[in-house]
Parts: sequence; C-alpha cells; structure tokens
Amino acid sequence: MTPAIDLVVKHKIEHRVHSYVHSTSAESYGLEAVECLGVDAVRVFKTLVVELSSSELVVAMVPVASTLILKNMAKVAGAKKAMMADKNKVQRVTGYVLGGVSALGQRKALTTFIDESAKSFESVFISAGKRGLEIELSPSDLTTLCGARFAAIACR
Repeated sequence: MTPAIDLVVKHKIEHRVHSYVHSTSAESYGLEAVECLGVDAVRVFKTLVVELSSSELVVAMVPVASTLILKNMAKVAGAKKAMMADKNKVQRVTGYVLGGVSALGQRKALTTFIDESAKSFESVFISAGKRGLEIELSPSDLTTLCGARFAAIACR
C-alpha cells in the first residue's frame, strides 16, 4: 500500500490498482505504464510538479501523450511564470520518488490542476505513488480527492 492507495480506500472511492514490473532502463515512466498496461496514452496521466514565479509548488496532471504548456499553467494558477520544479524539491515536498509521484497522499498537499481532457473519460490512470503501480479511477473522484481544478494546460 502507498499513501495514495490508502487515501482512495479511506474515502471508499471506486478504483482499481494496476501493477507492472518497472524496468530501470525505461526512458519514460508514463510511456512504460502505457505499454505495460496496454492502455491508450491519452488516459494515463502523468503528475508533474511545477514551480510558480511566487515559488509556490503546484501539480499539473496531463496525459502521457501530451505536453504541459507552462504558459497556460502559469495563467490558470495566477502566476507570471511557471517552470518545472527541481526534482529534489519535488521528492522532499511530495514524499514520492520521481516516476512515482502521485497527486494523492502527498506529504504536503499541493494545489492541483488536471488537463480538461480527463473529463471525456469514464476513468483515468494515475500514479499510485510507486513506480510500476497505477490507480484507475473516475476524473470526478480524482478532483474531489485532491481538490483539483480542470484546465486547458496540455497540448498533443
């Protein structure tokens, strides 16, 4: 169990946990999940931690098949600029290792934004807090659990 899975269970959210053997030679954690689980890359969301010009850290969740648009991220978060956060800071603040960062069960809950494309799916896959582990749940349950907002923050 991980803090992310514990949170979903605690709130009695309908979900499925999917596991696969993580390869240390994988070049992309998200693409590895897509390939191993046989799921469309638009339904698997990667969890990215972004640092705003105010030094605040926020979470951006975008499909593995997409790229985060930092300019859009800054705008929806009410900041002048946004950049990818330092990996050591990400691990320290969230409590998760890169490739296993989840929007759920973070050491310090960060403001979260989910690309609006998630709304078009019955369920999405997100990191369960460990490499090789994904949680499948509805986008609405995901937003409820992490107090997230949908926004146009990704491009294909």
